[in-house]
Amino acid sequence: MASTDSPRVPPAVPTSAAQPSAARAAEGERLRSVGLPGLTLSVRSRSGAREGLPPALYVHGLGGSSQNWSALMPLLADLVDGEAVDLPGFGASPPPDDGNYSVTGHARAVIRYLDSQNRGPVHLFGNSLGGAVTTRVAAARPDLVRTLTLVSPALPEIRVQRTAVPTGLLAIPGVAGLFTRLTRDWTPEQRVRGVMALCYGDPNRVTPEGFRSAVDEMERRLQLPYFWDAMARSARGVVNAYTLGGQHGLWRQAERVLAPTLLVYGGRDLLVSYRMAARAARAFRDSRLLTLPDAGHVAMMEYPTTVATAFRELLADTAAGAEFGALYAERGAAASRTPSSDASSPGASSPSASSPSTPSTSTSPTSTSPASTSPASTSPTGTSSTSTPSTSTSNPES
Repeated sequence: MASTDSPRVPPAVPTSAAQPSAARAAEGERLRSVGLPGLTLSVRSRSGAREGLPPALYVHGLGGSSQNWSALMPLLADLVDGEAVDLPGFGASPPPDDGNYSVTGHARAVIRYLDSQNRGPVHLFGNSLGGAVTTRVAAARPDLVRTLTLVSPALPEIRVQRTAVPTGLLAIPGVAGLFTRLTRDWTPEQRVRGVMALCYGDPNRVTPEGFRSAVDEMERRLQLPYFWDAMARSARGVVNAYTLGGQHGLWRQAERVLAPTLLVYGGRDLLVSYRMAARAARAFRDSRLLTLPDAGHVAMMEYPTTVATAFRELLADTAAGAEFGALYAERGAAASRTPSSDASSPGASSPSASSPSTPSTSTSPTSTSPASTSPASTSPTGTSSTSTPSTSTSNPES
């Protein structure tokens, strides 16, 4: 039995008891619950600016919720039809019936949702724990993923930052209960300030309205009887995923991802080390790297415009590559229809001879400079990329 599985599955908490107050939806957002075998998921949606846009799915991190994507979703509404899911036990989603909070369990929940809604393939986004979950989804079900965008993904580190150790300790049985007792007198405001100090590169970037909204959400979560259990067991799931080797290891699965991938790392991230950016860029075969030295763990909340711009560039990149591939294939098909006698005649040429470049230059992009000089631009990376996170610069958003 995995350590994230309970020897005795408790009865599901009734919806009325599990949600003392309703989760908030920003203007233009809609909340709904989707019942699936063994679980119920709360989904936050923001329709695209027009009909027919490709779907996108956003997956939050440990202790987060679909609200973590509310700043980014409207910035991409002209490109995608966006939905953000609350993982089981988080946000407004009740615990899963089987009590499985492992990374694989969360990935299965995402896959079940996409299959049930026939929304794949999607532009898939993940932050922190959600980054590990979506990496596993993209590796296991490439048919469901158009592109993959990872913001500070929780991928295994040999030398974990000291600032991340307290979060990891939640995985130890009994620690969550101890922490609950030690912080019993903390106000929701104190808890939110602590979370923001841990997750933001500069907590002063949070607006008064944003802080008040976070306090309201914290008050709501603290009323949920399963809040700390979901936190502790999901943290245990991350730790377990860090220790897996072989084909089930997250780094090995990152190497299997086929989808074009955007990687976003923050220089002031206290939970996922900035130094992991270079390794991630090597692991994901078709990746682009955006490094933001002033950002923390939730760049999509701190610098949503910059992240949105990088995603647009990812789409432009992949569209240009697809267009070139189609053109190359068309030339090849035209050449194959040409009689062999013409091919040997003066002036005849083959696709490879007439093409200004080879397909490998578009399908396996590499960086030609040491680093990006703009926070809104990405460095295409491959196994031979020389791009490093330490030399990128960033300008705060207005």
